[in-house]
Amino acid sequence: MFQKNVTFVTPSQTVSRKSNYVISFLRQSMLVLGVAAITVLILLFVKPELTHQFQAISPFFEKEIAAEEPEPASIADTAAIASNPQHSKQQQSVTKWLAKRYRVANDAAHLFVSAAYVTAKDLKLDPLLILSVMAIESGLNPFAESAVGAQGLMQVMSKIHHDRFKEFGGVKAALDPKANIQVGAQILKEYVTRGGSVEAGLKMYVGAALAEDDGGYGNKVLAEYKRLKDVSNGKSISVSTTASAPVTAVKPAIIKVSAEITTKESEIIKMEMSEQVSERREEPGLVAAI
Repeated sequence: MFQKNVTFVTPSQTVSRKSNYVISFLRQSMLVLGVAAITVLILLFVKPELTHQFQAISPFFEKEIAAEEPEPASIADTAAIASNPQHSKQQQSVTKWLAKRYRVANDAAHLFVSAAYVTAKDLKLDPLLILSVMAIESGLNPFAESAVGAQGLMQVMSKIHHDRFKEFGGVKAALDPKANIQVGAQILKEYVTRGGSVEAGLKMYVGAALAEDDGGYGNKVLAEYKRLKDVSNGKSISVSTTASAPVTAVKPAIIKVSAEITTKESEIIKMEMSEQVSERREEPGLVAAI
């Protein structure tokens, strides 16, 4: 007769096997999560612009966004401007021209132009002046940074104007296109109001308020403004135009404000200008504007 080998499994062995299975499963799960986390970090490092998208789908940022970052009113303004046929046609023409001239993607150019029009409406400033400064300062490169700390599309000195970025989450937002445009345009508007003219405002913006001249900066901006004005009016302007002769026929439309700058605002501007002059340096290839 054959004798069968019977293996008896004790309760303790059963528990041990189950524990080993659970531990093995947890290890594999942690490995997968680790690989996924590393992949996300690498992706964010290569494409930092995806940060906000990951935050939007993450449950860890939902409450913070809801509590501290309410939907900005500018979104409604964007829709209102887009619904205006005249503005829409002008913006399309300006967007296409800038995209070709500075070799940027149409979507990116559209974002910059739309933000400039919205900001200009809020500040009662000519949007084409904002875009002209933006073009001369950074060539529409939102990640442009100078050796002296000027950052973004409008080349704002974030370490000097750090208080202006508080509502956007701090100086880390200096490279965010919309935040940079808003802050840069605010500074430009204050300098134009204080200087009494567009030319004087541009001279202060580039940090040459105490110098004899601005090194041709104002002429470059106004020449670009005239080109953008012609483009917005439907004229065909070459994207390769480089002339920067003084422009007197067309000036940016600045809506005058009757209220004077308050004493506090005046002191802040004086302090900023003093810091700008001390920080200003020459940098080939990039306007180190402030």
